Amino acid sequence: MPKTFITCAVTGAGDGFRRNPNVPITPEDIASSALSSAKAGAAIVHLHVRDPETGEGSRDDDLYAQAVEMIRDKDREVIINLTAGMGGDAVFSAEQPVPLLEGTDLVGPSARLTHVEKLRPEICTLDCGSYNVGDGNLVYISTSEYIETGAQKIRAMGVRPELEVFDLGHLRYALKLLSAGTFDAPAMIQFCLGVPYGAPADTSAMKAMADMVRDHDVNWSAFGVGRDQMRMVAQAILLGGNVRVGLEDNLYLRRGVPARNEELVAQAKTVIETLGNEVMSAGEARDFLGLAATE
Repeated sequence: MPKTFITCAVTGAGDGFRRNPNVPITPEDIASSALSSAKAGAAIVHLHVRDPETGEGSRDDDLYAQAVEMIRDKDREVIINLTAGMGGDAVFSAEQPVPLLEGTDLVGPSARLTHVEKLRPEICTLDCGSYNVGDGNLVYISTSEYIETGAQKIRAMGVRPELEVFDLGHLRYALKLLSAGTFDAPAMIQFCLGVPYGAPADTSAMKAMADMVRDHDVNWSAFGVGRDQMRMVAQAILLGGNVRVGLEDNLYLRRGVPARNEELVAQAKTVIETLGNEVMSAGEARDFLGLAATE
């Protein structure tokens, strides 16, 4: 039977904690939720951290270290994937592009990777393009030079990059770098669907991305945000990919019912198995992705 791995995006950096009290905030809660998700069937846990006092997303290396250490104390098998996407937010005024406004958190590629360099997780993300975030003046910045610089630094650390693509142009650029040898094959690529304003969470968008990678040495996963999360799980299975779920992307089990990460993983596992696939264990995912076992 075909096998599929599940990634659980445990907390993200958005304001979902204001709508769902199950969104973990402290390193202890993030680690606990990650471990519960692994027990439910997630082979990979994707981690952000948050300021324990405010709940807002953070780039604090010590918070990452605490969460990772607590996970590794309990589970040496689950694969840790740390975000390297924080530090890309630029908020512009309506009339003047500079100076940037309050809410900006914009740093270069090296500063986005300090926690990765210190902790050396198996995987970290690399966002492969810039895009408008929602209807306001927030733009996520990831220039071509930032991407190439980040790729070089991640490779030097011995960490596997997961290439986050939010639109077809992002994927086109990622595949160009893959063909040039910037990334080791097989590359990990994540189709990020339904994020305003990237590619939509629908069949056409996912199939277009899956078709683009078909002739490349790529292992791909996909997710949809909000109510499209489980629909995109099913679509990814039908197209031959892997899946991501979790409270970073979706807060509810169904309308009005706040979810927990392990519940979303369990739902995804049910969809995968119903469609005739098996869920990979963390050890199987390590072998599939060519990742070394933790010491």
